[in-house]
Amino acid sequence: MSPFERLPARQAEVGGIPVARLLPVRQRRLIGAWCFLDHAGPAQFAAGEPGLRVGPHPHIGLQTFTWMLKGRVLHRDSLGHEQVIQPGQVNLMTAGHGIAHSEESVAGERVLHAAQLWIALPEADRHTPPRFDHYPRLPMWSQQGVCFTLLAGDYAGHKAPTLLFSPLVGLDLHARQAATLTLPLRPEFEYGLLALEENMDVAGERVGPDELVYLGAARDRLELTLEAGARALLLGGEPLEERIYIWWNLVGHSEAEIAEALADWQAGSQRFGTVTGYNGEPMTAPPLPAGLK
Repeated sequence: MSPFERLPARQAEVGGIPVARLLPVRQRRLIGAWCFLDHAGPAQFAAGEPGLRVGPHPHIGLQTFTWMLKGRVLHRDSLGHEQVIQPGQVNLMTAGHGIAHSEESVAGERVLHAAQLWIALPEADRHTPPRFDHYPRLPMWSQQGVCFTLLAGDYAGHKAPTLLFSPLVGLDLHARQAATLTLPLRPEFEYGLLALEENMDVAGERVGPDELVYLGAARDRLELTLEAGARALLLGGEPLEERIYIWWNLVGHSEAEIAEALADWQAGSQRFGTVTGYNGEPMTAPPLPAGLK
């Protein structure tokens, strides 16, 4: 039997950019509190093309987490923040009770490559006041020719500054040369590993780009072999023993929560405020289906 579960990607498009959607999928909705994962790009734009353009839209009950690999994207939100995110940086927006934001490529930018994640807020923190945090510097170190960047949580004696509400870890691994590593893991965490670029062997099995493998819990180590140039994203956390509902850009702990937020957005409620500076219309919410999963 395979030592892990392979989670197939769905191809989608967000703001004009092709993305591989890895979470949520039918087989698995959460890894810890990580509840959404898009691998955006790598995408290249011809001169004059607008690049990424995602109009103002609402969020509740989650944190949006953007890890930028190539290109530059401008974030605007209804709290008045305007922030360009560059490669090697994280943008973290805590939606809480409600916030709206837009994202677009910086004018003249010709490339985009990023991981876009959401973190579900625990029920006790779902109405926390909205906020935005930008992290231009993150812990980095090298081992056996592999560059590690700690995006969230604690790992190998390092601690990321990113604001969290659940025990989580996020780790980027970029191999400058071929390498074989033994990664220490926390048995109380469940883990997933996404191949972003090139191939790797995970516990003896080949995994290629845009493949997410669910490793489960109760592991204290992982054997990993990376090709030169390979890049991977390790995500983990304590299992979130709460039922989470996801619809469109909204995360809630009940169908009623989602329905109320959707109605507020459609009615132009001040719950979500106004995003200024974006040249375009706010996004229109799709109709709410009967019976969310």
